[in-house]
Amino acid sequence: MVGNVWEWTVQNFKVMSLKKAVREAHKDKQGFKICKGGSYLCHASYCHRYRIAARTANSPDSSTGHTGFRLVYDTPPDKAMG
Repeated sequence: MVGNVWEWTVQNFKVMSLKKAVREAHKDKQGFKICKGGSYLCHASYCHRYRIAARTANSPDSSTGHTGFRLVYDTPPDKAMG
């Protein structure tokens, strides 16, 4: 999904770049979580991350109107449709 809100994930933010300067720029994001997708606030004039593969980091104590999450759970076999 993309376009409604940035989607919180359970994954920790980690910079995978081989460039030392990039890793140094993000070293303060220890404990941050990955947000994926993009939100209704993204627009080509100021946000080029409006795509499914977009990733950003956010601290666990952050909240905004354009960040959300999705609940996922397994359905017990006896209640599964099919």
